[in-house]
Amino acid sequence: MAIEIKAQKATAPASKPVRAAAPLWSRLNVNIDLGSGGPGLKERLLFVERLELLLETGVSLLEALKVMQLQTEEPRLAGIIGSMIDTVAEGKPFSLALARHPKMFPTTYVSLVAAAEEGGFLPQVLQQLRLMDEKNTRMRAAVVSALSYPAFLVAFSFAVVVFVLVVIFPKFHDLFLSIHDQLPRQTIILMFLSDFLREHWLPTLLLCGGGLGALVYGLKTPRGVLLRDQLKMHTPVLKHIFIQTYLNQSLTVIGMSLANGVPITVALGVAQDVVANSIFARFLKTLLSNVQQGRGLAVGFSETAFIPPMVRQMISTGEQTGNVAKVMQRVADFYARELDRRIAAFAKMAEPVMLMVMGAVVGLIVSALILPIFKLSRAVH
Repeated sequence: MAIEIKAQKATAPASKPVRAAAPLWSRLNVNIDLGSGGPGLKERLLFVERLELLLETGVSLLEALKVMQLQTEEPRLAGIIGSMIDTVAEGKPFSLALARHPKMFPTTYVSLVAAAEEGGFLPQVLQQLRLMDEKNTRMRAAVVSALSYPAFLVAFSFAVVVFVLVVIFPKFHDLFLSIHDQLPRQTIILMFLSDFLREHWLPTLLLCGGGLGALVYGLKTPRGVLLRDQLKMHTPVLKHIFIQTYLNQSLTVIGMSLANGVPITVALGVAQDVVANSIFARFLKTLLSNVQQGRGLAVGFSETAFIPPMVRQMISTGEQTGNVAKVMQRVADFYARELDRRIAAFAKMAEPVMLMVMGAVVGLIVSALILPIFKLSRAVH
């Protein structure tokens, strides 16, 4: 297992057995915390692209890092590159230098770079990692774009309702009280809500804030995380988007790892850290267990209910022909395109639904205001 031998040169003899499923950086006895506000995806993409270009032009790794440190204007990133220079100058692997900064370089990077150092194809792996990050960035941007407009409509509708209840309804309060027995039910309900909000606005605000805080805290607990992950995997319409997202992420990492010589056990362990869903991570853990028992990958895929039939067939075919890495990359690319289509379709469906909801809310408020006025006008005439 080339990746394990390379990663442990600085810490242990190469012959010492290592659990392949454990995250690679956790086996390096390194714990450097950058604190909050450290470099993120944008800085990582820039770093990888520039390093890839320098290596392709024949510059050595150490010299490339020195050039990048001089050209970097962001102090934190310059400090990280300086730490990498010190590590590489000591003769230690570049993968170890990356592992010392886990907030910027996930286990996927460490594992694949370690394999690339063994095989001598570091620029090619850096290019693949950059393309993977760019694809994930485009996917995240598409999701945010699809959800931003419906979210705006929800927030705007809520603000309009609160404004009408607090500002508009009180102006008709005395008028509505004079014909209280003739008021429609929706007007009576909205009058009650208006009086309640005006008289108890501070407790209501504190209660809403406390409830929101409790919800956020609850979703961070183990039970809340499990509930959130279950909702993602079982909510109609949305579950297909989440499952395809997880398949794209995990199969991209596993396929890329296998294609670059990373052992399947290490690749499956890395994929568990990439996917942000405990249920899907449990599925990957089951795959790892099956592989360690000699059962192969196809069995785990075929026994999992949420895996689409096409994926089961493709993985089975790839395992039989010895082309699992290529098949996984093809399936990941297919789901990247399928996700774009589904997200666009979801956005088109969500917009009219939210407009209908807003129309219903506006209609309710208008009827609650206008109907009593019509009744009073008829009574006067």
